Amino acid sequence: MKKLVLSAFLAMATVAAATSGAVAQTQCPTAPAAVVVPAGNISANTTWTRNNIYLLNGFVYVPSGVTLTIEPGTIIKGDLANKGTLIIQRGGKLIADGTAAQPIVFTSNQPAGSRAAGDWGGVIVCGRAPQNQPGDPIVEGGPVANYGGTDPADNSGIIRYVRIEYAGVPLQPNQEINGLTLAAVGNGTTIDYVQVSYSGDDSFEWFGGTVNAKHLIAFRGTDDDFDTDNGYSGRVQFGIGLRDPAVADATATGASNAFESDNDANGTINTPRTSAVFSNMSVLLPGPLSAAAAEYRRGVHIRRNSAISLFNSVVTGYRTGVLVDGTLTEGALADGSSVFANNVFADINSGSTSSYYSVNSGSSFDVNGYFNAASRANQTFTTVGALGLNTDNFAFNGNCGNAACAPTFALPAASILNNGGVFTDAKLSGSGSGVNGAFTAVSYRGAFGATNWAAGWTNFAPQTTCYNRPSFTLATKPAATGQLQSLSVSPNPTAGAALLSFELKQADVATVRVVDALGRKVAVIEAGRLSAGPQQLSLPAELQNGVYLATVTTSETSQTVRFVVAK
Repeated sequence: MKKLVLSAFLAMATVAAATSGAVAQTQCPTAPAAVVVPAGNISANTTWTRNNIYLLNGFVYVPSGVTLTIEPGTIIKGDLANKGTLIIQRGGKLIADGTAAQPIVFTSNQPAGSRAAGDWGGVIVCGRAPQNQPGDPIVEGGPVANYGGTDPADNSGIIRYVRIEYAGVPLQPNQEINGLTLAAVGNGTTIDYVQVSYSGDDSFEWFGGTVNAKHLIAFRGTDDDFDTDNGYSGRVQFGIGLRDPAVADATATGASNAFESDNDANGTINTPRTSAVFSNMSVLLPGPLSAAAAEYRRGVHIRRNSAISLFNSVVTGYRTGVLVDGTLTEGALADGSSVFANNVFADINSGSTSSYYSVNSGSSFDVNGYFNAASRANQTFTTVGALGLNTDNFAFNGNCGNAACAPTFALPAASILNNGGVFTDAKLSGSGSGVNGAFTAVSYRGAFGATNWAAGWTNFAPQTTCYNRPSFTLATKPAATGQLQSLSVSPNPTAGAALLSFELKQADVATVRVVDALGRKVAVIEAGRLSAGPQQLSLPAELQNGVYLATVTTSETSQTVRFVVAK
């Protein structure tokens, strides 16, 4: 959208808020010069250290035989202009082994308040485990990186206590880079405690491979949270997808699902078959859904001959709980190749009792008979309140009740999810193969029990984190200066002109920056020097329907309020 530079009192468009909230951020210090990593191959074993900030300046490859080691607490930024991306080629290794006290952070190189989904590429790991595509396929998204082989125990390294933020650049139609792409990665690889936030495409996507994973967080992504393709057969336990109900895939044919699974793009019977097993997953889509986010469709879309399984998990808020799509996919449920058991579905299609489970028009498969069978113990509730979750599970981006602005995921004692976890199915038993191959038998359903394993190392407000000092990667919310208060848009919702209101405790220079839901700058209001006291700035009238963020910046602080244009 065309950039507008406006005077302080120029009229702005209609705005209607989804949820609004201001997050204080102290002024960021000047960043030291980053260590620029140029596009091309890292030719020898290399270590990136926490005393530097690194900038990926294009497609950076770790080729076969080379190991890239990243110290705990290191900050790596992806360049916006050159779509910085880190690609571990088949036979290369990434040792990104952070800690809870010093997680490793991959993020945008844009300043706080100006970051957006798709600012940079993301992290791609290619391995030598089996996959079901003919020939020697190249990973999607544009990099020159083949994937696949015959070694299910292949080891591509360690990704542990790592955050990946504002990645997922759409380089071309159907060739997007995800937050974390795992292509034929083997089960000798460690994937544990990984948060992908604000991805412009899928948060996590597997293309074949056998790698197992635990403790995954998909936060405010644009497309799917967990996407499985091309014969992926690993085990995944303890994962959460938390979405913004006002922001979904904006493409004409897009669909934002929590789980999406294909055997391959053509739905063939190629082997190995996509047969991942998930347990203790929670996908939370807070309602009500915005009309601007019509692409929020299904909690689980299993299609194209996929045979994934889901146990002991929670799905809330989507328009359909599970869509079983296609005859071969239906057959996988019927013959036990795919199993859905001991799951909870709540607030599906705003409490509709007919949208939990679905098949394609004309299908004779008894989908309700399958999911409602007593032996499978799936449960449905019309409201999410029936689950007894903390309200902070659905609070983020400044609307939270704790200093770190992090959802409170630990289950209250009264939650019905504390019980009902069952691990007797053969798909959940045994030690499995490779790292994290064994499921941990727990009594609860969903990603969390009495302990919040996401506490401390995660960041649910990365837009207001400076990332300008090496090794400062924890998401502690800075103390408010008190200079800028009471930020709001009114009326909200509105069908006419709107005012941006706030209060300055001292006279100061202020600038207002407006970005759309994808973070594209659409307006800048240079307010100049304002006196102390209440302020009201008219907002421009040229904006189209959609979600926007307005950030007010002074010499001491900045705050952001979210709003939606609804003409």
